[in-house]
Amino acid sequence: MGIDSNTIMIYVSLPDNTPRPLPFYLAMEEWLARNSRDDLFFMWQVDPTVICGRNQIVDLEVDLDYCRKNNINVCRRKSGGGCVFADRNNIMFSFITSSSSVTTTFAAYTGMVAAMLRDLGMNASSTSRNDVLIDGLKVSGNAFYHLPGCGRCIVHGTMLYDADITAMCRAITPSRAKLESKGVASVASRITTIRSHSAISLENFKSHTRSQLCGDRHLVLSAADVADIELLAGKLTDDAWVFRKTSDAAVRRHSLVAGAGEFTAHIDTDGSLIRSINLSGDFFLIAELDTALLDKLRGVEYTRTAIADALSDTDVRAVIAGLDNEKFINILI
Repeated sequence: MGIDSNTIMIYVSLPDNTPRPLPFYLAMEEWLARNSRDDLFFMWQVDPTVICGRNQIVDLEVDLDYCRKNNINVCRRKSGGGCVFADRNNIMFSFITSSSSVTTTFAAYTGMVAAMLRDLGMNASSTSRNDVLIDGLKVSGNAFYHLPGCGRCIVHGTMLYDADITAMCRAITPSRAKLESKGVASVASRITTIRSHSAISLENFKSHTRSQLCGDRHLVLSAADVADIELLAGKLTDDAWVFRKTSDAAVRRHSLVAGAGEFTAHIDTDGSLIRSINLSGDFFLIAELDTALLDKLRGVEYTRTAIADALSDTDVRAVIAGLDNEKFINILI
């Protein structure tokens, strides 16, 4: 059975076939989200690139020496979640819609993608968080980004048609805690590819995906649109953005919270008072982290009671997906 017609999106194409770097496509997502109210979808491919989540520390997640020696680019996206590796055998999917719910958006999108794979005869399913599986192994991982002020959100992620397992495992260095929590010894033991389950060619797979998710609905961007997107992409190539550091802090606490992700709290104190807090990890944001949450703890006594009182009018679940106030405080204390 195909995708229900009520969920079919508009497919977006560029006016030419010029290969572009990964930040261009991230900027294209944001430009489309801010300039359209329709549900949109497009696919893209890039040269070997590691894409880090918004809140991750690149030095801890990526083998930068290996990437430099093997001409693997390193980028940072605005969505949360963990690092992913992309190359020309890996198709990237982008979905733009209107929603404020991470759970609802992920469920709708990953359900559509899993159904598309089942149409090819694969035993595909979606998880409660952000993955699409074939026979219990991950073939697609996705991240969520909510654009403040416009009610639009982006889901984007990988689709492993094929995979360079060596480059993927060498370029990305996930923490031991994350691997142990998933009951596996390596990245490679958790993933599968379309080629492992079907003889369909890459181009035919892309055609099938487009047909199933978008039908014949199509939007072609203009050269002027592309120029606007390129200006936006420039901000995502700045080293200050890609390699931004988390400030030195007196206290660092690491936690893995089921259903929410991996967190490292960097807590700078002045005596018994909190001077600042930064959070790094692979969690998903629904609202702006600093203004909606962390700034409220500046000058607060570094105790469980004082932090709870300072957040009495704040629902952490509205800022970080899957995390309530008690779990957030447990990360800090």
